[in-house]
Amino acid sequence: MPQTVAAPFPWADVWGQDAAVETLRSAASDPSALSHAWLITGPPGSGRSTLAYAFAAALIADHPDDEAAMRQVLAGTHPDVTALRTDKVIITIAEARALVERSYFAPSAGRYRVIVVEDADRMVERTSNVLLKALEEPPEQTVWILCAPSEADLLPTIRSRVRSLRLREPDVADVARLITLRTGVDEVVAEQAARHAQRHIGMAQRLATDDAARRRRDETLRSVLAVRGVNDAVEVAGRIIQAATDDAKALTAERDAAERASLLRTVGIAEGQAVPPALRSQISALEDDQKKRATRSLRDGIDRVLTDLQSLFRDVVMLQFGRGDALINRELREDLEALAAAWPETRTLVVLDHLADTRQSLERNVAPLLALESLLVTVTSGRTP
Repeated sequence: MPQTVAAPFPWADVWGQDAAVETLRSAASDPSALSHAWLITGPPGSGRSTLAYAFAAALIADHPDDEAAMRQVLAGTHPDVTALRTDKVIITIAEARALVERSYFAPSAGRYRVIVVEDADRMVERTSNVLLKALEEPPEQTVWILCAPSEADLLPTIRSRVRSLRLREPDVADVARLITLRTGVDEVVAEQAARHAQRHIGMAQRLATDDAARRRRDETLRSVLAVRGVNDAVEVAGRIIQAATDDAKALTAERDAAERASLLRTVGIAEGQAVPPALRSQISALEDDQKKRATRSLRDGIDRVLTDLQSLFRDVVMLQFGRGDALINRELREDLEALAAAWPETRTLVVLDHLADTRQSLERNVAPLLALESLLVTVTSGRTP
């Protein structure tokens, strides 16, 4: 059932996950119901991280009314909560070892020490193995909270050492209502954003409040629908990659500049002053991290494009099987109906399969432009190159 009444603090920002909230509230208040390692899974945008930090806040608080401590946790400043968020492609072994070391510290102020790993699916096997013993035999007052899209994204050895909690996928109406409450946008815009984002709360909020993002999405889908040959495929793939690159730069440039300025201030270097040789390694390390974050941001941007394209061809196959009442891209219905009539169902399924393969190829570091060109050649020809 949709959540219509806000849960009490610190759970108020967790939307549409009543069963999960109840499970974690009980665990936070009853030591006999508390596992010392949890895995929160759910589709992107379902609120995994929001729920993890609400749970951490409830664990830290001395009593249900200890709002000061809970607000400190949610603000990211409580000394007994260690969080790992990564903007890079993977979580490194060094980062995992630092978490394990921290997990053995006794809590300094709260009831527990809490370790939150937001992107546990970004651990390769060697990194996951660093966590195994800490997850299997954590100190009595340490609680691990891992977040990932699904259990399958983690090694079986990790899954066997955690208690899993699967989040439900919110309805479009739930997400639209939340976006309207958060941003005040028109209900029609909020519904369209929630539908186009396929119920991903963060992306829906961006689409609802960013005219340029909505326009780019519409232009991308229309340009793919207009592909008629190999030359079109190459041209459209180039435009999509360029748009994703520009978007990634816009999202990271301001943060990169602020980080560099902060580091220079910390080491006492004025703006425009040459960096002494002894400090160049610190600048290089920061630049290396920023490059990795830029790579991740670009990959995420391209993945969002692929998600939108999956919704497009999913709509085509729905029309081909007589299910035109549940389209994601209703605004393109006329074009989608024309495509559904022009193609056999098997061709649409070939495109959807290639879309899934393209996502896997990008995770294996295949050049994004080549991967997208190959995909669009399949769209125009109905065959995998």
